[in-house]
Amino acid sequence: MALWARQVSRWCCLLQAARAAELPRGLRGRSSTAQARRGFAPLALPPSRNEVLPWRLQAYRHVPVGSYSPRDSAKDGSFSSPECNLPSLVKQEQAKAETLPDLSAKTLYEDWDDIPPSSALEEISEEEAVQIIAEPLLPLQSSTLRDYVDHSETLAKLVHLGVDLSQVEKRQKAGQLLLTLDFEKDIRKILLFLKDVGVEDNQLGPFLTKNPYILAEDLEALETRVAYLKSKKFGKAEIAQMVSRAPYLLLFSVERLDNRLGFFKNELGLSVKKTKDLVIRLPRLLTGKLEPVKENLQVCQIELGFQRNEIQQIVFKTPKILTASKKRLKQTFDYLHNIMGIPHHMLTRFPQVFNSKLLRIRERHMFLTFLGRAQYDPTQPSYISLDQLVSLPDEVFCTEIAKASIQDFEKFLKTL
Repeated sequence: MALWARQVSRWCCLLQAARAAELPRGLRGRSSTAQARRGFAPLALPPSRNEVLPWRLQAYRHVPVGSYSPRDSAKDGSFSSPECNLPSLVKQEQAKAETLPDLSAKTLYEDWDDIPPSSALEEISEEEAVQIIAEPLLPLQSSTLRDYVDHSETLAKLVHLGVDLSQVEKRQKAGQLLLTLDFEKDIRKILLFLKDVGVEDNQLGPFLTKNPYILAEDLEALETRVAYLKSKKFGKAEIAQMVSRAPYLLLFSVERLDNRLGFFKNELGLSVKKTKDLVIRLPRLLTGKLEPVKENLQVCQIELGFQRNEIQQIVFKTPKILTASKKRLKQTFDYLHNIMGIPHHMLTRFPQVFNSKLLRIRERHMFLTFLGRAQYDPTQPSYISLDQLVSLPDEVFCTEIAKASIQDFEKFLKTL
């Protein structure tokens, strides 16, 4: 674009110089009338090869007609070429004249397309202002993670994974933690680790809903804790089961895990194998508080009157008794032992009865008593075990144990 402008400027200067040149008056009178009328002879500039210009630049040079000297005349009366008699300035400019470059469309519009970016201070019209769509501002403070999901790629991916953010935000500082994490940098490696441990894909969301804090744990520390469990002869499937059922398990250091295993082994007097089986069946024993466990053990021994070996059998068969409510535990024992007359050794044999609802036990026992079939002594005919009493569905209990219909049982319950 700049080169094209320089060429036009140069040709304009050439035209001005040619017009400024004046012819001698004596020579002007000798020129022919036709030549005088011609004035200037047009010189067309070479057109572009692509013919992109809709017009042609034309330059005119001043040709003084009849500018000749008698001494230069030929003997035959011909005249020398007017080109030879041009003023010196015109001849120099003609010798230096350059051919214009090929102006293709690409070159011609190259600078036109190079429009500088608009300034932030540039005024715009009202129509343009109306079309501007502003992104909603990210709230500086909120009581729910829902306000941040549309702004956070991490939260959006966690929701897609199945994480319940409404439950996560109820946990102390869990919401703030998720907002500081990057999915690719911080979370992906933890997910791959959990899958390697054995957590199923469809359980990753529920797992992180219960324990989002694992996302802030050091990966090397997590791997060390898994390695410790393997050193204690826990199999891969057993570790996967424990981690899935007790999501906080891997937040405990190796020292705390070792202390917990030692506590149950020594407090209950169990072997290493039975201790391992106990925590596999109820892994939250390793993550829960130890005070309720100690209190329930004292209740069983002091208030309920079980011997140490009986407590071992009860706990090994029914680990949940260690975390059960003390009030519920005592009420259930009182009804079974004092109302129904079940001795300690029978309760030791069927400890799963402590996991049943007291209302269920009471309704069925009263119905059997009404029918005259409440017999819990294994040495007597028509013996009914505690397992059958509490585990069977109502229909099966009525037809096989009570020898009655479900309608009779429902009618009896209405009389209570």
